Amino acid sequence: MLSFVMRHVLAAGLAAATATLPSGHATAQATSAHQIIGVWEAMDGGIKLEIFDAGGSYAARMLYGRLLVEADGKTFKKDTLNPDPALRGRSLERAVVMTDLAWDERDRRWEGGNFYSGATGRTVSAQAELVGDTMEVRAYVGAPLLGQTIVFRRVP
Repeated sequence: MLSFVMRHVLAAGLAAATATLPSGHATAQATSAHQIIGVWEAMDGGIKLEIFDAGGSYAARMLYGRLLVEADGKTFKKDTLNPDPALRGRSLERAVVMTDLAWDERDRRWEGGNFYSGATGRTVSAQAELVGDTMEVRAYVGAPLLGQTIVFRRVP
């Protein structure tokens, strides 16, 4: 089941980016919760997110997703697979796809988040960590060990 879910979530946007194994970095480089705010792009350009302060936690909206746009590469698809029928007609452009990332002062990372895939209509858990000039987002079902890490770079 986990393999099926992760394969579909990754195909929905995470696989559009470069999935890597955990980097092995012992500590994050972040010194404050707000350092995550900004625009981030997956290393292969397959996903672009804008992370923002959501009042007590952090969230991200989709600016671009290779698997979330029509064949023209520009027009965003509708959220037809959303489990909430009221949201199925909305465009995935600027849709909030990551929510509830909370800063963990001790571990110097953002934890407890959720990542929604518009390509599958599924939500998985997420955490994020700044490592040097990059952000590593780990999406997983169950435990972080059972997930995939996507590396992002900050863009202007």
